[in-house]
Amino acid sequence: MRRLWIAFAPYIALSVVHVVALAADADAIAAPTKLTLMPLLAFAVVWGSHGTPWTTSLTLLAVAIGLSWLGDGAGTFFPFAPELPMMLLFFGLAHVAYIWLFWRRLAVRRMPLWAAVYAVWWIVLLAVLWPHLGDLSVAVAVYGLVLGGTAVAASRCHPLVAWGGVFFLTSDSVLAFRLFMPDAMPDWTSPLVMLTYCLGQGLIAAGVLAAVRARRTAAAPAPVAA
Repeated sequence: MRRLWIAFAPYIALSVVHVVALAADADAIAAPTKLTLMPLLAFAVVWGSHGTPWTTSLTLLAVAIGLSWLGDGAGTFFPFAPELPMMLLFFGLAHVAYIWLFWRRLAVRRMPLWAAVYAVWWIVLLAVLWPHLGDLSVAVAVYGLVLGGTAVAASRCHPLVAWGGVFFLTSDSVLAFRLFMPDAMPDWTSPLVMLTYCLGQGLIAAGVLAAVRARRTAAAPAPVAA
């Protein structure tokens, strides 16, 4: 556990700096720190997994983090393409990787009954936003499905992963209202988007590492009694 705290310390510190910079409208700090968040989270995963064999679960986690990084920097990395569709594309692919990871590799229980709230969330979100989505209606609906799918799949996993799914969904929900109904959203929701995003991604990564370690411990042969 101590190794995990040390591994995640740079990510946690930079997340705080980034959210505070957003709250203070310090764009000169907020912009570069945003693009450094996912690389630091990837670093935390590599460091935190030291001593544990690298598995398919860790590969899927790394892929999801990398795709999230491309989504975070869509406007910077792909200046020749519309930013929002590129964000939806890369984050959508990241969620597909997360769903595969959670549902096929890390699930430890049946889907809980409370996870049905995510279906209600998707319906309500689309009902409210639909008149404002324009040409992106179908793309946002599909993205909402994979986002909700990530949260549903996470509900079957380690509690840290399940909470990570909740915060990730919260972040994208607030972001959707900021993008498509900006007049209805106060300024403080900008740092809220990134606060919940950083929490979600960090909890998912920590939960995956904890689950991988737990499985390795459970699979280890019991010591032979003298």
